[in-house]
Amino acid sequence: MTHCEPVPMARPVFEVDQEVLRELGAVLESGMVTNGRLVRAFEQEVAEHLGVACVVAVSSCTTGLMLVLRCLGLRGDVVIPSFTFMATGHAVIWNGLTPRFADVDPATCTLDPASVDAVVDGASAVLAVHTFGAPCDTVALQEVADRRGVPLVVDAAHGFGSRYPDGTAVGTKGVAEVFSLSPTKPLSTGEGGLIATTDEDFASELRVAREYGNPGDYDSRMPGLSGRMTELAAVLGRANLRTFPRWAQRRRALVDRYRRGLAEVVGVEPQRVPAGALSSYKDFVVRVDAEAFGGDRDDLADRLRRQGISTRSYFDPPLHRQSAYRHLTPGTPLPHTEALCAEMLTLPLYPKMEDPVVDRICRAIGEGGASA
Repeated sequence: MTHCEPVPMARPVFEVDQEVLRELGAVLESGMVTNGRLVRAFEQEVAEHLGVACVVAVSSCTTGLMLVLRCLGLRGDVVIPSFTFMATGHAVIWNGLTPRFADVDPATCTLDPASVDAVVDGASAVLAVHTFGAPCDTVALQEVADRRGVPLVVDAAHGFGSRYPDGTAVGTKGVAEVFSLSPTKPLSTGEGGLIATTDEDFASELRVAREYGNPGDYDSRMPGLSGRMTELAAVLGRANLRTFPRWAQRRRALVDRYRRGLAEVVGVEPQRVPAGALSSYKDFVVRVDAEAFGGDRDDLADRLRRQGISTRSYFDPPLHRQSAYRHLTPGTPLPHTEALCAEMLTLPLYPKMEDPVVDRICRAIGEGGASA
């Protein structure tokens, strides 16, 4: 690779061999292209992979979140982080609910249970997020939710392949955890989502909800959605699930290389993953301390861009400062959210990334900062 070759932020991995092509062709020839036998097989295989009772495949993570909140029959406010992707808030709004913002832990970037505890009174649910793939503290969050008698739902869009400190897979906590299968995610079907739940009755309700609320007799039981997964997506999902452990291990190896390469750069701190937990590393993010580093996050992003290295500044602006949400007043100050959105930078990461590319990026960062 030459020094000037552009480095993308992400690149999906699809290992399409002759067997996968045959299965795709068979789907097209069958005329059964949505929510059929292969979707059911994919759901079962993911459930076994996660160690969870039920998985419901849907058209996207956003759709899955919308359906979960609808089937819970919520009213009023839902506590969410402001430091998250807009879909977390949109799922709340589309259900006629109101986001109530809480702050995040500055090291893990995930929802802070203490901040939730300060604002949860009168809310109808807590919706947490596994930010960038780092598992949020579902133990503490569940305790807060239980004390208030409200459900805990988890936006696990980034979290497929992550594990909690107790060794269980992300997907096994709360009322439900909802994964994204879009192109930038560790497991992808092109587009799609998965709802994981331990409640079989709730899973049955979700399966009706994804069919417009129609259980099969065309007498809709609820105002559901067209939220079905295609059989074509299921073929890709099943194939990618088979190779997922290998590519997940590769992502973590690349992150380890990043961490070693940046260890001596003062003012650049990677996101902290909770002790004993595993992150999917949907993204590898660093926090840039402008004073210690000698330049702020935007300075670093601009310098990397000039060297052909792509970056992203997630989530800036945070939800409470986005146009669609400015009418909402946060119930508590959000100092960590405000700081993180100005200081976090996402660096390139994808499974087929070569080691020298990581080294190049680390050198480019180190050349502009101080050394320990």
